[in-house]
Amino acid sequence: MKHRVSVMQIMTPKPVVLNKKDSLEEAEKLFKKHNIRHIPVVDGKKMIGMLSLTDLLRISYADVAMEDDDESGVEAVVYNMFTIPQVMTRTPMTVDVKTTIREVAEILARENFHALPVTENDELVGIVTTTDLINYLLLQFY
Repeated sequence: MKHRVSVMQIMTPKPVVLNKKDSLEEAEKLFKKHNIRHIPVVDGKKMIGMLSLTDLLRISYADVAMEDDDESGVEAVVYNMFTIPQVMTRTPMTVDVKTTIREVAEILARENFHALPVTENDELVGIVTTTDLINYLLLQFY
């Protein structure tokens, strides 16, 4: 296995992002459209948080609790009760583009999350997830 390989080799460059003023409905659309589970939240070029699909599921419990034929209506009401900054993880841990894949693996194994924003000079340039890491490790066996 290669040593000292940069996270840049496995990260998703130019990730889908949300602006802090976007709605939670917009966030849900992006999760579904891109089949992703984590979206960095930005204010201009500065990354201010991370929204996960799990964050949305936590607040949309009403969908399960209510038996209503108009599920999207219930969801819209719940989503309108919160803003992205209220639901997101504020100031998530990030890694620099010089961080190695091994260091990323150590962080993800130690912490209780599954994605890390990748920055360069304090600007968001990518995102690396546990799926990216697993796919990289699988390639090492070929």
